[in-house]
Amino acid sequence: MSFSNLRRAETTSKLANETFDIVIVGGGITGAGIALDAATRGLKVALLEMNDFASGTSSRSTKLVHGGLRYLKQFEIKEVAQLGRERAVVYENGPHVTTPERMLLPFHKGGTFGRVLTNIALTMYDNLAQVKRSERKVMISKNAVVEKVPFIKEKGLKGGGVYVEYRTDDARLTLEVMKKAAEKGATILNYAQVTGFEYDTKKKVNGVRFLDKAIQKEITVRTNVVVNASGPWVDKLRHLDYVKGKKHLQLSKGVHIVFDQEKFPLKQAVYFDTHDKRMVFAIPRDGKTYVGTTDDFYDGDAEDMHVLQSEVDYLLKAIADMFPHLTLDEADVESSWAGVRPLIFEEGKDPSEISRKDEIWEAESNILTIAGGKLTGYRKMAETIVDLLYKKYIPKKKFDHATCQTKQLPISGGDVGGSKGFAAFKEIWMQKLQALSFTKDEASTLIATFGSNIETAISYIDYNDTNLPNALYAKLMYSIHHEMVLHPIDFMYRRTGDLLFNIAEVKRYKDEIIDVMAKLFVWSDDVKLLYTKEVDAAIENAESFRA
Repeated sequence: MSFSNLRRAETTSKLANETFDIVIVGGGITGAGIALDAATRGLKVALLEMNDFASGTSSRSTKLVHGGLRYLKQFEIKEVAQLGRERAVVYENGPHVTTPERMLLPFHKGGTFGRVLTNIALTMYDNLAQVKRSERKVMISKNAVVEKVPFIKEKGLKGGGVYVEYRTDDARLTLEVMKKAAEKGATILNYAQVTGFEYDTKKKVNGVRFLDKAIQKEITVRTNVVVNASGPWVDKLRHLDYVKGKKHLQLSKGVHIVFDQEKFPLKQAVYFDTHDKRMVFAIPRDGKTYVGTTDDFYDGDAEDMHVLQSEVDYLLKAIADMFPHLTLDEADVESSWAGVRPLIFEEGKDPSEISRKDEIWEAESNILTIAGGKLTGYRKMAETIVDLLYKKYIPKKKFDHATCQTKQLPISGGDVGGSKGFAAFKEIWMQKLQALSFTKDEASTLIATFGSNIETAISYIDYNDTNLPNALYAKLMYSIHHEMVLHPIDFMYRRTGDLLFNIAEVKRYKDEIIDVMAKLFVWSDDVKLLYTKEVDAAIENAESFRA
């Protein structure tokens, strides 16, 4: 079955008429990882996402697959070791969507890290994470720091450490894992909001009711095990069950702001101290520089997130302190995003002090909840929960494999021969795409977007009878036919990232994109107007800040 909402009725029919070994609720990176692990072990898997895939935390992170260097300060050694090692696995399985990024950690007099502590911390990090020799930390002088970032604060600057993190497109990483799970047989649906559970006479779950938001129809899918992987919404979903657990989440809000490189000409990613002894990232990406994140407790609606003026002011002050030669103000912020981290509540701790570790909460109803965790650890979280299903919840005869199969499994788009093969793959396709009149930047972006799916994606340009550039048209057609796009904002935000990093293009082509989708999906004028308003609201939300 193709992974497309043009065939949504076939997917909903399958969900309504078949029984599944497991139903996963939540279409972020955690749910996607569990779906892939379970499907590759031979289980019959269904996954339901109430909005679009990655529309919660998994498209609103700092967009790093990182090992959690700062957790060393909290002595979370095991966490750092596991996350650090997983970075390389995530990279090897999808090098088109994840790439090494050399990170500069400058140290100033009176800062969090001095030369000795930086050296010790980065050496520990390298050893715990088993970092390969070519990516190990290097300590550099003050002059070398200034050479890398000419506009950095020189007063009190002592030097720096350079180490490797991995930059990713979090939403596309989620999509590629999800597509691989679908390829392996999982039945997956977005815009499918769970409304309740059904139980047998022993009060064990035997059905999940959900609302198909595309047609406002309720459907029941049959299963004996549910995994709640709904991120910030895990508590909300648990309240639909009769079992009330003692533990709960504490949401933490994080905000990022985006500048054009002309305003913030950063060529080297930096991880730096703030005035209140926190640390934030400044990262160059595709002609932009983004800075974040804030870290504050949040008790509002996780579906209705807005960037506040005070949060922008906080980040602008952090930038001004560390990069005093730049004169940036609110007018220079092109775009922004806010998201929440679903942390496990710990009495008396500040947001930055709460552990990012994950936990599994089991209920006697056979509804399991996975809470906490980080983007980097998604595959290990999935392995842990499917191992538990094997031991306790699902008959062993239903498994083709008792153990995890994903460690060396390329995700969708990742069939490029790993990180070593990707360089040659990219070189070949850069030549092919430029021969087809794509610019160098367009070619590079298409390869990073689609990886080994590039040939299918560009096949659509032969049918481009619109005013959209071929590169944008190829992305749009591929995302409609192979990536379950349903609303225009799915494409503009999560399939391309353009709302965050190329908002001018979104404004320029949004009406044409909506027209193309309206014809394909046969929308009424009312539906088209609704989706247009949704896009306009998202643009306003990215560009403006609340008091």
